[in-house]
Amino acid sequence: MEPDTTPHYAATPRGAVAIITNGRGQLLLHLRDDLPHVTWPGYWSVLGGGCDPGENPRQAIVRELDEEAGLSVDQLSELFETRDEHGSGQLITFFAATWDGDETALPLTEGIRLQFFDREHLNMLAVPPFIRDGIHRYLTTRPA
Repeated sequence: MEPDTTPHYAATPRGAVAIITNGRGQLLLHLRDDLPHVTWPGYWSVLGGGCDPGENPRQAIVRELDEEAGLSVDQLSELFETRDEHGSGQLITFFAATWDGDETALPLTEGIRLQFFDREHLNMLAVPPFIRDGIHRYLTTRPA
């Protein structure tokens, strides 16, 4: 019998998020529900969520984008991982993609709203620290 070389993501709780930008360099942010059972309630974040059992981060982000906003993107790039130390405790894989649609036309099923923001407005918004750090890390590699 050959050894199983499939990655096992169940050992550490995992999640995936996507930094979506448009052609103008704006960031698509998601205003999370302000409910007690929601991690980072009332904060602006990026779309994403936890991995289901047996699901890898890439599968999770594709599913989450579709479930939360009916969004499908081309050329989803894996960026890096970080841990949500002060929220879910999950190891989060960050992805990036570009999308130039109308965010107000997306069928949002979770949260309060989606909105594109210019990067200079990011510091004025309540954003989870690990998301803010991830966005800044991503933006340092991108021209303004």
